Amino acid sequence: CLKQLPKGWRGAAVRALKWKGHFSALFNYKTEKYIVAKNKKVGVLYRLIQLSIIGYLIGWVFIKKKGYQETDESIQSSVITKVKGVSVTNTSESGVLLWGPEDYVVPPQGEACLFIITSFLETPNQRLGFCAESPKVLDGHCQHDSDCKEGRLVVAGNGVTSGQCLKKNTNSTGTCEIYGWCPIEKYFKPKGPQLKNAENFTIYIKNFVQFPKFSFSKSNVLETADGSYLKKCRYNEEINPYCPIFRLGDITKRAGYDFQDMATFGGSIGISIEWDCDLDKGYSHCHPKYHFVRLDINVSNNSISKGFNFRHTRYYKSTEGQSYRSLFKVYGVKFNIMVHGMVRIEVLTHLSASKATTLGTCLIVVRVQDVIVYVSLQGAFFCDMVLLYLIKKGTSYRERKFEGTWCGK
Repeated sequence: CLKQLPKGWRGAAVRALKWKGHFSALFNYKTEKYIVAKNKKVGVLYRLIQLSIIGYLIGWVFIKKKGYQETDESIQSSVITKVKGVSVTNTSESGVLLWGPEDYVVPPQGEACLFIITSFLETPNQRLGFCAESPKVLDGHCQHDSDCKEGRLVVAGNGVTSGQCLKKNTNSTGTCEIYGWCPIEKYFKPKGPQLKNAENFTIYIKNFVQFPKFSFSKSNVLETADGSYLKKCRYNEEINPYCPIFRLGDITKRAGYDFQDMATFGGSIGISIEWDCDLDKGYSHCHPKYHFVRLDINVSNNSISKGFNFRHTRYYKSTEGQSYRSLFKVYGVKFNIMVHGMVRIEVLTHLSASKATTLGTCLIVVRVQDVIVYVSLQGAFFCDMVLLYLIKKGTSYRERKFEGTWCGK
């Protein structure tokens, strides 16, 4: 018929037929066709795939990950700390001193991060004046006065250069003269902790947590009317899991280190409080778990930066009005308290009683149907790929699987 048309009309007729075919395809109906492939190897593969998927869903998703439960990880936490214990030191610079928590705890407000002094060096009675820079300061070394330009700030030093070089001899240091707080700090390397009984100090760690999604809250302190409980208890994972009082020596021991070794150069300990609660088991089964780890060293334990120390000063004036200060270089153990956790509860348990019957039944039915359909589709997909493309008679299977037909009225 197309040959009988003029040439100018043939192209338009062909395009019209193509569009008609595309338009007609919109109204075609595709139905599934089931073919029984009598191939034992593919049949075994199909069942193995189904069993693997079912095992994954039951074992991993539902049992291991508890997929039937709803979780809340938006933990809200408050931590309050308090340290108790006293110690006595006797040094040539400071004499006999009695140390209480208000002296050796920094800061003293009871925060989630605190530092406990175990050793110190005091440089007493410093006042502003001229003295030699420390030989430990590389930028303070000199050979001539020109190396100590007046008014120059010494990098990592203790003051401002005066313009004079104190040449190295029996009475000088070979460093620049500076204007600063004199005398400068002495070189100090601790040989052991000065607050020797610090390992017997105790930390009271009060932690209150709440999870707003489920309106759940709890504390790590035992709910008791016994007012003397906190005065006599010590934390024990089995005997007293709700006693929040920890001995410092026990904390470092749980982290794998001896307190006396840490107290010499200082260190940092992380105290992690973990709340992992399954509310389906009840309120009484939600317990805090404590983990202790040292944070200031690497795995090889060869870090040159291990330990913890810093400097602070105390200022005062003499009766003549002269300003003085005492410089303290303190070593000690820093404690970082970290709180994290989550709460889980079964979805149906979290629903109100009026909705649980109808909505709960629908959820269960829908989930079971989804699992059955998912398992069947995944197994059929992989086995179809094998039958279509990997076996020798794939062409025959393809011809039977994909077949078009015209259906009359």
